[in-house]
Amino acid sequence: MHGSASSLSASVSSWLLVLLCAVSGAYCLRRVRGWGGAAAGEAVMGFGMALMAVPLGDGGAWRPPVLGAVFCAAAVHALWLLRGGAHHAHHLVGSLTMVYMAAAAGSGGGHGTAHGQGAGLPLLTGALLLYYAGYVVLGGTRLITAGGPVAVPAPAPVPAPALRQAEVQAHVMSTELVRACRLAMGMGMLAMLLSM
Repeated sequence: MHGSASSLSASVSSWLLVLLCAVSGAYCLRRVRGWGGAAAGEAVMGFGMALMAVPLGDGGAWRPPVLGAVFCAAAVHALWLLRGGAHHAHHLVGSLTMVYMAAAAGSGGGHGTAHGQGAGLPLLTGALLLYYAGYVVLGGTRLITAGGPVAVPAPAPVPAPALRQAEVQAHVMSTELVRACRLAMGMGMLAMLLSM
């Protein structure tokens, strides 16, 4: 009886993770026009994470090699984006983390199994857990403090102050949604690493 309750709990949490990642991926996909390549990479990350989190049991043997290939391509794309600045390094880390998790799942040490029983936590998994825990804490802190007043220098003269204020408010809301989306994917990645 206890085993079935534990299995149900794991299944529900897996489906909640699928939903979180899929919604984040859909939001990023919707924003591709405004964000460009970074949003496309984040959309791929969200949908890939959702697909990897789907609890298929033994019927998902095709997933590790397919997702490994997709995220190797995403890592190459992230390397290309690094030309635009180091702030794209997180996309590279995320893509390589997904390749690592796909390889672990393909070798039998993936989600829901005891990864390296008796050997303790693998060093790379531990380092990635620390990275994503820090990312989530920092992202949450930024999101909490983002609601404060925003100082936007206004060009002189301002013909329609109400319109300008509405544009500023829309920009702030969009920025906060982007941060929330990234935070959600960071929490999803942390949850997936914890389940390895």
